[in-house]
Order: sequence, then structure tokens, then C-alpha cells
Amino acid sequence: MKLREYLASFGVFESEQETQHRCEVLGTLHQLVRQWVRVGSLREKLPADVASSVGGKVFTFGSYRLGVSDFHMWTFYSFLTKVSLSRYTTKALTLTRCALRRHIERRSFFSTFYCLLKAKKKVGATCCSLLEYFTCMVISGNRYNVHEANISYVKDLIAVENAYVPVIKLNFDGTDIDLLFARLPLSVTDDILRNVENFRLTLRANKLWAKRRGIYSNALGYPGGVSWAMLVARTCQLYPNALPATLVNKFFLIFCQWRWPLPVLLKRVDPDRLGFLVWDPRVNLADRYHLMPVITPAYPQQNSTFNVSASTRSVMVEELKIGLATTEEIMKGNCGWECLFDTPNFFPKYKYFIVLLASPPARTTSCSGRFNSAPLNATTGQPPANCCSMWFIELQFEKSTLNLDLTYDIQTFVENVNSQARKSYMLRKA
Repeated sequence: MKLREYLASFGVFESEQETQHRCEVLGTLHQLVRQWVRVGSLREKLPADVASSVGGKVFTFGSYRLGVSDFHMWTFYSFLTKVSLSRYTTKALTLTRCALRRHIERRSFFSTFYCLLKAKKKVGATCCSLLEYFTCMVISGNRYNVHEANISYVKDLIAVENAYVPVIKLNFDGTDIDLLFARLPLSVTDDILRNVENFRLTLRANKLWAKRRGIYSNALGYPGGVSWAMLVARTCQLYPNALPATLVNKFFLIFCQWRWPLPVLLKRVDPDRLGFLVWDPRVNLADRYHLMPVITPAYPQQNSTFNVSASTRSVMVEELKIGLATTEEIMKGNCGWECLFDTPNFFPKYKYFIVLLASPPARTTSCSGRFNSAPLNATTGQPPANCCSMWFIELQFEKSTLNLDLTYDIQTFVENVNSQARKSYMLRKA
């Protein structure tokens, strides 16, 4: 069976209907962002014609931007721009950025825009299109007036303002969205690859493999989607003319032998141009302790795998070696692709475990997303009564270890989770 056919059996390719629905949601969300920016501009006493041209746009990034999104995952990147008028300035780019900083601020994104999304949480049974729903919303002066509509489009709305990456999480018409706010138009995705189609198929295979092997989670100390994409992109750069099946094999060959902590770079690190902190172990003391650095290509460059520990790195290196041996056999025709994507037998492999049980208070959103950042696997939505999430963490001890007391570590973890929950919107009343 060919690699593409085998991946299709796992449902990693999206149907035309699902793609069309995502485009429809994206278009509607784009309209909402533009209306929010316009109202914010009017509040700052900008003329109506200027407020209408300020703009505001929603761009995709991550797996969806790369064209490898699963049917159940979708992330948005909100990015504000301004269409400048020539009568105001001849240096549109520079003044555009300054104007946005003056009247469209990050705190507004987590206050007024969050409240606007919150106002859409109408519950009912009537169905209509997304565009019909937003005709129920009009703007009068500088205020939002949301007409009552018995429709449910926005749910599971959570604002995580104090996270490492501040984000608004929501479900928009059945689609889970992570919505970010940014001002800098930085994108190098189109400049670092030659054959995008080979990259996409290779990345789909890589992501499926990582998920099946249990090493796909930035919160758990493993690479996340962005990091895996950059590792695959580096493989494509080194083998620009290789086919996807060969690229999968070369991926394992390269990174099971990589001399960590040598960083993985898609392009040379740019010098500090705007005063932002750039990953550089020669200057920043904290960067010297990163064990498996995979550096983002856009300025300001950061390490996307800062959560990797010595333990998780050793697990990944072992899995990469197993992947290399398996793909070598596949290339020889001794086995099929199902051998690569086989799931490991987790429980018989280890003797000791820590079991973590977590359940949210009644009538609150599921709290496992907060555990995920602390770290564990996220879920969203209103849990049923008496719902409880459970995680198993395997333990391996050195033979020389006779006694080990984990009481302090467990208490510290619980206190950390409770502290983050109190600081977030999770425990606040709607």
C-alpha cells in the first residue's frame, strides 16, 4: 500500500465539505474582526471613512496554513492591518504600525472582543447560515447591538490572557479555534521550501506517527505541531528532490543521529532589529540550558521546544531509532506502512505509574485544558455530571535508587495548577 493511501485510511485528509465549512467560518470571523476594529477606531474619534479603512483581518497559521490540518483541529492567527490613506502619510507602513498600537491594543482583544464573542452565546434550535446569523448584529455609532437570535454558534469560550502565548479559545459553529492577537506581519513559510506538496504529505505522516507513538505534545515536554513541521521542513531542505516516502526515512535518519543540543535552524538567525528577545545561547543564559532547540524561522526567533527535558528527549531519540529501523524495512519491502504507525504497548512496558485524577466543579468548563498547560492533554466542552479525566505518567528508576519520596513534587504540581486556575477565567463566573 502506498504512503498516501495508508494515511487516507486514518482520515488525515479533509473532505471538500469540511474544507468549505472552514472557509465559511473563516470568512464570517474575518467580518467580525473588521467590525470590532471599526468600532474601536470610532471610539478613538477617528473619522468614519478612516475607521472603515483601518481594516483588521484573520490569517491562518500552523497546520491549517501549511495545508496539513486534521479534520478535528484548526487554529487561527488574528493579525491586524491598516489600509492607510495617502492624504494622511506617505510612509504608510511605519505609521500604520504606530496607529494600531495607539488605538487597537492587546488588552482590548481580551476585553471588548472577548465580550463581543461572549454575546454570541445564544442557545436555540433554529438553524441558518453563518452569514445570516451575523446579519442579526449591527453597529450603531460606536456600540455593538446584538439582536436576539435563537442560534448557538459560539461556545466553550475561554480567554487565557496570562499564558506564554495569550489566546482566546472557542468553538465557532462546531469548529475549535485558537484565536491570537499580533501586530507584526512575519511569515517565512513560503520562502523556506521548494516542493510544498512533498512537504505536506511527509508532515502528515510524521504527525500521525508522533501521535500514535505518544510523543506529540508541547505541554508534555515533546514537540508540538509547529516543532514537528520545522523538523520536517529541515529534512526537505536537505533532500529537496526526494519523494515523501524517502523523506520520511531520511527524517528518522537525520534526527536520531542529531548532535543535540545543536539547534535545528531553517534559516540564519536574524540580528536583534526591534529590541525583542531572540534565541541566542551566547547572550541569553537561559537559552544555554535548552536540550533540544528547534528555532522558529521568523523574527524574533524562539526555541519552540523549550519544554523538552532530558527524560522526554531520551524517549524521542529512542522512538526515532525505532522509526529509522522500521522505515528501512519498509524501503526494502519487508513490511508495510502499518508497522511504522503501530501504537506502543504502554502499560506492560513500565512497572511504576503516577495516576492523576482531575474533575471540574459543577457547571464549569472542563478544566483539563489548564492541566494540559501545567502540563497535560487538553479537552474542551461542558463535561457530563461526575466526569473525571485521568492521566498515567510512567516512572523509571535507577537501580541505585533505594528510596524516593515524591510528596513534595506532587504537592507543588497541585498548587501550581490551582494557582493558574485562580488567575485565569476558568474559575470566574460568567
